[in-house]
Amino acid sequence: MTHAASLIRTERYAGAGISLCGDVGGDPSAPAVILLHGGGQTRHSWRRAQHELIEQGFYVISLDARGHGDSDWPADADYTFKSQANDLRAVIATLPRLPALVGASMGGATALYLIGNSPEPIASALVMVDVVPRIEAEGSKKIREFMGANPQGFASLEEAADAVAAYYPTRKRPKDPSGLMKNLRLRDDGRLHWHWDPRFISSMERAEPPEMGRFMLAACRGVHVPTLLVRGMESDIVGQAGVEEFRQLLPQLQVADVAGAGHMVAGDRNDAFNKSVVDFLRGLPHG
Repeated sequence: MTHAASLIRTERYAGAGISLCGDVGGDPSAPAVILLHGGGQTRHSWRRAQHELIEQGFYVISLDARGHGDSDWPADADYTFKSQANDLRAVIATLPRLPALVGASMGGATALYLIGNSPEPIASALVMVDVVPRIEAEGSKKIREFMGANPQGFASLEEAADAVAAYYPTRKRPKDPSGLMKNLRLRDDGRLHWHWDPRFISSMERAEPPEMGRFMLAACRGVHVPTLLVRGMESDIVGQAGVEEFRQLLPQLQVADVAGAGHMVAGDRNDAFNKSVVDFLRGLPHG
């Protein structure tokens, strides 16, 4: 266990009418970073990045989004970006200074929405991880199909690992799939189910292209903080046209291309991802 890992603790946060779960580490007086995972992921997807950021001197909160991981499932199944942004705003309010927001896919869209629609400064910087306002429809469809599959759950951990391997065949399958249990829950039917609220799937269908693109394009008008896009060069979600459009919308945009990485950039090439993000954050005024 690294020194950073030994100092990480799990805390609860009051979101917008629900309770959120987050892993927290680092010096609370240091520059703050909030890590926001993608749809279908959990705070654990940032584990190595969080350790690295803490070791680099940042105070880091890695959040489970509503309906994901160990955060609450809202009774009304409200998974709109507005509600997710309100959750994030509530967490930011607990901090003594404005944080940098690092969001993958859904998390990046949530951060963009919050910054772009806030009348007052709400973040010091924005890192978008493999997401732009106009994402590739086929890649988005593939994610929705994976999340909507196996509604009956899995009889074993190996079955779940098989499903992940089929979805992401380019990633080496671990010999020991036990780490996957962080993303599964044993329910009353005796089967293992993904950690997310199944009702989240229908909300994804409403929020994906073209609706997602419209709200993100509108939000860009209000984003004036330093912004980095970290793109996986093998991603089926972010294409070159989407990157160029994002550059036009945000003149301050910096782009870090990560070779050998797909949509799950931090998981595919963690060292390269960490370097891109740390270098960017170090270059900010507080760095």
